[in-house]
Amino acid sequence: MKVTIVEYRSSWQELFEQEKALLQNPLKGTASVIEHIGSTSVVGLAAKPVLDIMIGLPEFSIADGLVPKIVALGYDYVAKYEDVMPYRRYFKKKQQAATTHHIHMVQVGGEFWERHLLFRSYLRENPEALKEYASLKKALAEREWQDGNQYADAKTEFIRKIEDKAKTK
Repeated sequence: MKVTIVEYRSSWQELFEQEKALLQNPLKGTASVIEHIGSTSVVGLAAKPVLDIMIGLPEFSIADGLVPKIVALGYDYVAKYEDVMPYRRYFKKKQQAATTHHIHMVQVGGEFWERHLLFRSYLRENPEALKEYASLKKALAEREWQDGNQYADAKTEFIRKIEDKAKTK
């Protein structure tokens, strides 16, 4: 499997805002927070053209009740990772067989929530780290992978290093 990395597109922020507006209705009354995360949320960063959206819930206990509402918006619910990540509900949206969006539904203030916001913020504020990450992603995209998880795993060491820097900042 080849991973496609493209240069930053300013349209990603607008696409996120459109999707956020769509998600507001099923989340109404839950005090949930919707964040744009991942590489498409960092201006100037090359990325896979897939928007990552994180929905932060005030209480994770409401997650399973929200699953059908998110599915009704055209998302596929992916339960297979719940044994490894029971604190997350994961969704994908596709257009013409290509994945265009991921949703990660987690608890506000939980480890997943904090790590992803720290990483995003650090890249936004540190151009050298952004350049280093873009170079790594482009180099990894040149390889052949069995699946997308292998590609993601190959970035983990760099991501953890940045998270550690962000925590001590």
